[in-house]
Amino acid sequence: MKRILLLLTLGLTTSGGAIAQTPIPTTIDEKIEAAVAPTAQFISDIIFYEVQVAGTGIPLILVWLLAGALFFTVYLGFVNIRGFKHALDIVRGKYNQPGAPGEVSHFQALTAAVSGTVGLGNIAGVAIAISLGGPGATFWMIMAGIFGMSTKFVSCTLGVKYRDVHADGTVSGGPMHYLNKGLSERGMKGLGKFLAAFFAVMCIGGALGAGNMFQINQATQQFITVTGGAEASFFGGGNAWMFGLIMAVLVGLVILGGMKSIARVTEKVVPLMCGVYILAAIVVLAVNFTQIPAAFVAIFEGAFSATAIGGGVVGVMIQGLRRGIFSNEAGIGSASIAHSAVKTNMPVTEGFVASLEPFIDTVIVCTMTALVIVVTGAYTQDTGDGIALTSSAFATVIDWFPLILAAAVILFAFSTMITWSYYGLKSWTYLFGHTKAADISFKVLFCAFVVLGAPIQLNSVVAFSDAMLFAMSIPNLVGLFILAPVVKSEMQAFLVYARSSNKQPLTQEAVDAAQLEAELEA
Repeated sequence: MKRILLLLTLGLTTSGGAIAQTPIPTTIDEKIEAAVAPTAQFISDIIFYEVQVAGTGIPLILVWLLAGALFFTVYLGFVNIRGFKHALDIVRGKYNQPGAPGEVSHFQALTAAVSGTVGLGNIAGVAIAISLGGPGATFWMIMAGIFGMSTKFVSCTLGVKYRDVHADGTVSGGPMHYLNKGLSERGMKGLGKFLAAFFAVMCIGGALGAGNMFQINQATQQFITVTGGAEASFFGGGNAWMFGLIMAVLVGLVILGGMKSIARVTEKVVPLMCGVYILAAIVVLAVNFTQIPAAFVAIFEGAFSATAIGGGVVGVMIQGLRRGIFSNEAGIGSASIAHSAVKTNMPVTEGFVASLEPFIDTVIVCTMTALVIVVTGAYTQDTGDGIALTSSAFATVIDWFPLILAAAVILFAFSTMITWSYYGLKSWTYLFGHTKAADISFKVLFCAFVVLGAPIQLNSVVAFSDAMLFAMSIPNLVGLFILAPVVKSEMQAFLVYARSSNKQPLTQEAVDAAQLEAELEA
């Protein structure tokens, strides 16, 4: 198979029949890279097909995602802004529903989903965006986060509404289910089944790529760096897969326990690692506080400057939106799988909670990283490595920070992997049945990819990760557009309840009464 892939790729990438001479892979790491890189690039070229605008290539998939975010924001009356307080109230437990079906609390569902987004995209992804697009890319990352809140609201509301609650109390939900059931309700059964299956396949690829290989790859490289580099570290010199093996064992120990086990870990790990990372960023910004105004000026001017690096205004916008969406995954649909497990009888409550994710992930954490990189001037370095660039920025103030960053990267990677294992598992069991055999087979496969991803070079990992992740948005957004009226109805019912009975328990009777009143008002 490896020979077939290599021969096929040589045929596709050589011009005039001339075949470039490439080194023969010798180590395990090099052989893995040689086998995976051609396929990853081929898939990436398809998903990120570009059209030329003002001399700059614009991936159509980004236009698709941005159009969705803008539409849902306007259609739902800027729910990303006016629903913010409701979201905080729900997370604090104001609308808890005793006895409601589900596996985890609103807070646990939020931390589980956030652990799948707040991670290496906030560290390496931000650095990559700024190094390619300049400080102005930060502005477009923030915009991606703010408008992405509306998309998350829609997706996660539908995830809870159309979920399946199994006899053992476990839950299966997400785009696979609302695409199938929701579109069937509207006489589009065939389309719904096709889109659901397509999403599930892409989600499995995204889980193994963006949620697994990308995470372990960056964690491995950072660990090797802080333990002496490729030459001195035990895990260097072709042994990176061994670090992946250790992480695979740790991941396996958690994911065998299912969603409840994942939620117990993430509700502790996510607040801790975010807190430590943000605190370190605050220290760096405090030391460089005189540079902060200039940093904001550079970010704003760079976002609209025709002379900005990365292809002018359009190029900067593309870099910011691409890394912002990769980071918060708004429109991708993955987070709704985790949110579907929440204990609630009113789906829209979890939609409000989910809207907080892009705000936490992109507006807060990504912006903090960007400011540190800009105020320290680290973005002018040509490191070729997102993690190294962020590390060098923090090290200008905290010389031992690379050690802290290494620990944070590993924790970020670990929490992201366990959450994405759940996303991939639910897609896998949707396709192959909710059985013990299907459950175990995917978990074994996922852990195997942890080992596989550790030694692969960054270019191949990013290409594969981005492609699979963004491909999920194609069927997901089709369903969200069609089912948007359902979400609007659910939202109006909740607003009726919150306005008239917010001091009463959110029982099923109260939900039904609010739904009826909202329908009468409409």
